[in-house]
Amino acid sequence: MATTTKTRLTGERPQQGVTPDSLLALHEAGYRAVLERIGDGRVLDVGCGQGFESARFLGPGRDVVGVDYAAEAVAAAAAGYGEEGLRVAQMDALDLAFLPASFDGACSSHLIEHFTDPEPHVAELARVVKDDGVVCVLTPNEPADFENPFHLHLFDRAELRAMLERHFGEVWLGGVDAVPRVKADFEARREKAARVLRLDAFDLRHRIPHDWYVALYTRLLPLAYKLLARRDTGGATGITADDWFVTGEPDDTTLVLLAVARRPRHGATAAPRGVTGS
Repeated sequence: MATTTKTRLTGERPQQGVTPDSLLALHEAGYRAVLERIGDGRVLDVGCGQGFESARFLGPGRDVVGVDYAAEAVAAAAAGYGEEGLRVAQMDALDLAFLPASFDGACSSHLIEHFTDPEPHVAELARVVKDDGVVCVLTPNEPADFENPFHLHLFDRAELRAMLERHFGEVWLGGVDAVPRVKADFEARREKAARVLRLDAFDLRHRIPHDWYVALYTRLLPLAYKLLARRDTGGATGITADDWFVTGEPDDTTLVLLAVARRPRHGATAAPRGVTGS
């Protein structure tokens, strides 16, 4: 049985029992979709966080490796799921310490938006998967996303496809969306957040240094969850991954983009590196 290691809530990555049910369900549904597409063999999960999502890949015929830049997250993943077979390592997603073509599949879930320049990360994904391997990417859909200081580069459908096609010969682009009541829940929480942000009438959060904004956000988020989202967590809403589905026709209201990329272009070059993130 997995053990639980407490980590500080920052809003950078989901945390069981604290992050709202709808967001946890979104992540679980995304990993379900990836699991249906990624196949067997050696699988890499980049940005594994606490490991509870990476552990979904564990099973016969699959060797799973999770990596994250944060030592705290890696320790939590190892403590929680190491005994179940999840192998974890601390690593920069822009410079993965793996040999070329060393994985049959790779997953990047809600990670590429954490870089000012995500292209080197995509180039690394292409580098470490085999010629017949598959890479799955999940990221918020720009028109439908919440404001989050950890989201440094949001994608619309056209930009995500164009970037992936520079590194892969075959790209399928769809989305992970929710039933109407869940989308209404997201809209209600987005409006709550908007009311709080309107208190910043002079837009100071975007005028101060970005790391100050991040520091302020990570200190206020736990309080905001307690005051504004205390009924949204711990299963109280009844929202689960079963309320989400994969669509092959995403639009501006689709909450998450899902891309499946094959035939890596191992000779492709990436743009200069940006800021690392989780």
